[in-house]
Amino acid sequence: MASYIISECGLRPLPKHYLNPRSTISINPTFPKTINSSRSKNFPVLKVSAPVGAHVVDQQEERVNGFKVIDQESDDHEPGFNPGAPPPFTLADIRAAIPKHCWVKNPWKSMSYVLRDVVVVFGLAAVAAYLDNMIVWPLYWFAQGTMFWALFVLGHDCGHGSFSNNAKLNSVVGHLLHSSILVPYHGWRISHRTHHQNHGHVEKDESWQPLSEKIYKSLDTVTKLLRFTLPFPMLAYPIYLWGRSPGKKGSHFHPDSDLFLPNERKDVITSTVCWSAMAALLVGLSFAMGPLQVLKLYGVPYIGFVMWLDLVTYLHHHGHEDKLPWYRGKEWSYLRGGLTTLDRDYGWINNIHHDIGTHVIHHLFPQIPHYNLIEATEAAKPVLGKYYREPKKSLPLPFHLLGLLASSMKKDHYVSDEGDVVYYQTDPKLTRGSK
Repeated sequence: MASYIISECGLRPLPKHYLNPRSTISINPTFPKTINSSRSKNFPVLKVSAPVGAHVVDQQEERVNGFKVIDQESDDHEPGFNPGAPPPFTLADIRAAIPKHCWVKNPWKSMSYVLRDVVVVFGLAAVAAYLDNMIVWPLYWFAQGTMFWALFVLGHDCGHGSFSNNAKLNSVVGHLLHSSILVPYHGWRISHRTHHQNHGHVEKDESWQPLSEKIYKSLDTVTKLLRFTLPFPMLAYPIYLWGRSPGKKGSHFHPDSDLFLPNERKDVITSTVCWSAMAALLVGLSFAMGPLQVLKLYGVPYIGFVMWLDLVTYLHHHGHEDKLPWYRGKEWSYLRGGLTTLDRDYGWINNIHHDIGTHVIHHLFPQIPHYNLIEATEAAKPVLGKYYREPKKSLPLPFHLLGLLASSMKKDHYVSDEGDVVYYQTDPKLTRGSK
């Protein structure tokens, strides 16, 4: 049952040549600048699952990729704009708008962020251990959990290759950072690559992808409540590493997992050995310092890190005030899937976790270093137009995101088994049961 608790996310990277994924689906489609209306009966009708409760204002048939699409304008969206329609621009248009220097990777600058974060991590631990009182410990747990999350983001950049152009440097730094917080670097890197290559695809996405109606209805009530009742979904990441998401098999630690190709076995074994070494070190420290001290210094911050990871990655793909589409079949493309991701503002945390909230451009172009994402996003906004959703400005601490998370958990339960453009639907029985 545990594997059904959460459709969890891990952050996972693309290889250098991300335009050539293992998926056979083209990820660089070219769409027409305009979509011509057609009343012809020579085209099949594309199945589209509209948002629940959508009020049909206008019904218009359009020709898209050889299909006749019935476009329904919903009260959930700005009149005249359909977020599920193919955009009037291409991936190349967005790329051309981003200044060339935004693509330049500076390994010295990247290493300076690693040094900064490592110094803060050890400094926090030293201060908390020295003061050792119950006023300091809760503050330490929040701060150190946040810093563990920051270390993860830098390792995430190594996995994408945005840390530097040196593959060996990326691998060494990535292993050191991720192993220190019990993440199998290569195992995660490969599955995160799958996530980026298939973002927004109902069946093929790897992170927080929606449950189909059939899978959802097959779950027992307790599993549904655990899946959609806070805080349980925010503790999903370790479960995901061992068992992946509902409907999928494999482990990030096992070299023969369905996640990996045969030529990736050695990488996976290397990362699993590094993970095991860190686990052994923690056991050794428990004997040397006492298990309670290790729990306070490492265990509780690790839980905080997991909650940060699950919160951030979930809200990058869920929780917008408008219902956003998920795709299947010929309607999915790399561009359209990437445009369903969301930027988030985290206030003071933005700089601490390396602007990971600037997520749309990162998903489309994961080779851009994190320190250039804000500039790249500003340059791309005129091209993206209404397909870019401006994040709500945060207070110093992003408490507003907790409300968005809770709201999404109450509404975003499953998507239809049919249709190439689908939206989340709500199970009213589950909502009443949780209340």
